[in-house]
Amino acid sequence: MAGWQRWEALTRKGLLQAPRIRYQLAIKPKDHRQMAKPAQGSTATTEWDRDAALTTARILLEIKAVNFRPEEPYTFTSGWKSPVYIDCRRIIYFPRARAKICDMAVEKIDRHIGFETIEAVAGGETAGIPFAAWIADRMAAPMAYVRKQPRGHGRAALIEGDVPEGKRTLLVEDLTTDGGSKIRFANALRDAGAIVNHTFVVFFYGVFPGAFETLARMDIALHHLCTWWDVLEACKDRPYFSDSALSEVRHFLEDPVAWSAAHGGISSPEEALARRSAAAL
Repeated sequence: MAGWQRWEALTRKGLLQAPRIRYQLAIKPKDHRQMAKPAQGSTATTEWDRDAALTTARILLEIKAVNFRPEEPYTFTSGWKSPVYIDCRRIIYFPRARAKICDMAVEKIDRHIGFETIEAVAGGETAGIPFAAWIADRMAAPMAYVRKQPRGHGRAALIEGDVPEGKRTLLVEDLTTDGGSKIRFANALRDAGAIVNHTFVVFFYGVFPGAFETLARMDIALHHLCTWWDVLEACKDRPYFSDSALSEVRHFLEDPVAWSAAHGGISSPEEALARRSAAAL
């Protein structure tokens, strides 16, 4: 009996264990949109980040927090026009969905910021408040929230709960389009003595230019679970929307500035900043 025949016979009888052969497939996507696309300027993502992004996208689709309306575009406070809109406020109604998203949020924070780096959590009025509370509870951290403007009565406080003076504070909101809305809250916290170098959102549009640069100029890092590219990736699993709607959304994501300008919106980050500055006066 030849050597290989003897080895095969012993293997069949269980007297030898066949070696485990590992195969690694090197598959190159046909184009960059086949993978969930990280936002411009983001750090390299891991397999966990990708899984968390797609899980978040599927949850948002399931609870109908994702809105596509190419024929009647949405207008954001910054002036951008968009055929897509995300309503993260719907998450608070669904206990299992919000629990999963908040669990992933804390895991993301631990992985990208650190286990003991954050000493306090602050939510932005109003949509950021519930997410800040759930995240702070999981992190066993103090929690406060920041008003958009002081109340006209009582203490006229801008920060409620307590001022996290001298504490490394995580600013939490539900979403961001271009990062501009975080500036007011971060400045309010810093003026009160908090140390703010990180902000977390469940959803980041990930398409409008200047978001990371806007926050980087303030020495603030933006962390998020999911973007529109992840939503498009998740839409491949089930027919949540028509092919024509998805096609128009893809055109928007590939060139959001031109799409906004063509539909009556602003056409530059400078215009967005000017509008936000004027609204704050």
